[in-house]
Amino acid sequence: MTSTDTHQHVPDQATKQPNSDFCFVCGLKNVNGLGLKFYEKGPGEATATYEVPDHFQGYPGVVHGGVVAAMLDEVAGRAAMTGNHNRFRYSAKLEVRYRKPVPTGEQLHIYGRVVEERGSRAIAKAELRLEDGTLLSEAEALLVDLPDIVDEDQLAGLGWRVYPD
Repeated sequence: MTSTDTHQHVPDQATKQPNSDFCFVCGLKNVNGLGLKFYEKGPGEATATYEVPDHFQGYPGVVHGGVVAAMLDEVAGRAAMTGNHNRFRYSAKLEVRYRKPVPTGEQLHIYGRVVEERGSRAIAKAELRLEDGTLLSEAEALLVDLPDIVDEDQLAGLGWRVYPD
């Protein structure tokens, strides 16, 4: 399975967020990446679904912890950019709690929400759950505004836009 043929569910009444070309988590042209598509559930809330292929495992049938952290990190940042898709923040701190092994080949629900926002900083929480609601992993991220180093033309060159499903 490649990143372009994963099973992703589009949530009801959700606004799709942009993807880029080569981001590890959301890059649609990154053949080595995850290719996740994110949706806004409401202000300060983002979600994605994903079935992790076997080539991202650490142990047989279990997703590598670094990949789990990457998904949680991304959804936390996506929650902080709802309403302004060009407001990028980086994770100054990411604390991950691995509750249960995350299985490959099963539908996962990834959810992030902003719990506090002050100026150039935000705190977001993220969760990764099985379809039945079982909590597998969670994180809290301290997000800080990325300096305005990329303009609109550069973003377009990076493929940063909303792609049709």
